[in-house]
Amino acid sequence: MLTLLSKTLSVSIDCPPGMAYDFLSNPENLPRWAAGLCLSIASSGDDWIVTTPQGPMTIRFSERNGFGVLDHTVSPAPGAEVYVPMRVVPNGTGCELTFTLFRMPGMSEAQFAEDAGIVHRDLNRVKTILEAMGSVETYGEA
Repeated sequence: MLTLLSKTLSVSIDCPPGMAYDFLSNPENLPRWAAGLCLSIASSGDDWIVTTPQGPMTIRFSERNGFGVLDHTVSPAPGAEVYVPMRVVPNGTGCELTFTLFRMPGMSEAQFAEDAGIVHRDLNRVKTILEAMGSVETYGEA
């Protein structure tokens, strides 16, 4: 059994957790905030095809749930899968968004650090988007 090195990145977001989850659980919003991974996205049955800087990839998202789980599996090539744990959890009147990044076999320290930097930028982008949306006084009006 192989245990991969991991790094969990998080960002505090000043918007209701339900609002963050609704936005993040919609795959069509992925290009708005995850530019490090997704240039465009299209539905393909139960999966989604994303255009990335590295070429097309398939993503399968967890089903909507009441626990804030946004896990997804990225398939960069046939037969290859990368599991990505992601969560929205309440934090006071706002929420915390966490993303666990795994260092895949064969990935250098520099590549892992570069990936972490991309994820960090994406998390800050979604924070900016959601806090602007959350400036509406009532979540139902957003």
